[in-house]
Amino acid sequence: MGSIKLELGSLKPRSAGFEGTQQHRGGKGRKKGRRWIKREEKDGSRKDAVLDGIDFDIEGGTNLHWGDLANYLSEYSDQGKTVYLTAAPQCPFPDAWLGDALKTGPFDYVWVQFYNNPPCQYTSGNTANLVDAWNQWTQDIQATQIFLGLPASPEAAVSGFIPVDDLTSQVLPAIKGASKYGGVMLWSKYFDDQTGYSSSIKNAV
Repeated sequence: MGSIKLELGSLKPRSAGFEGTQQHRGGKGRKKGRRWIKREEKDGSRKDAVLDGIDFDIEGGTNLHWGDLANYLSEYSDQGKTVYLTAAPQCPFPDAWLGDALKTGPFDYVWVQFYNNPPCQYTSGNTANLVDAWNQWTQDIQATQIFLGLPASPEAAVSGFIPVDDLTSQVLPAIKGASKYGGVMLWSKYFDDQTGYSSSIKNAV
């Protein structure tokens, strides 16, 4: 069975956030070890499924208390089953919304979005801005692994698409030496299905 993660965030998260450090805990407390959600089957029935982790994709609202929430959620890693915490910040460092939270340390994987951000993304024949930003992320964030987030086609983002040949010959050789290098994250499966981008790069990743 595949991993199931719940993503926090939205396209217009203007009200996303918490009013205080206790709001994320709720009023009824928590039941340790329970991470059950309902999974809808093809026949319309609903069955229990285990939630493996939470992904923080915060692109608006407030930058307050996400670290408190991350630390609270990390306490669910008990009974031999890890609750994975992941995040998808923008490549300008530190991220405007998650910068403080990412300093708290409980994140397992961070997929940094190196697109739609000209100051830190690849431009034709020039890896300098991307590599400089990559080095900062891998050196200053305590996550277990950092991933290079890219669009899977030119249509998947306003800017930042890297042709396969440029990625495999210029970008990956410049970043794969980092001890926290985890691989490449693509936005999104829909666009990847159209282009086959992941199949084209997997041997180089």
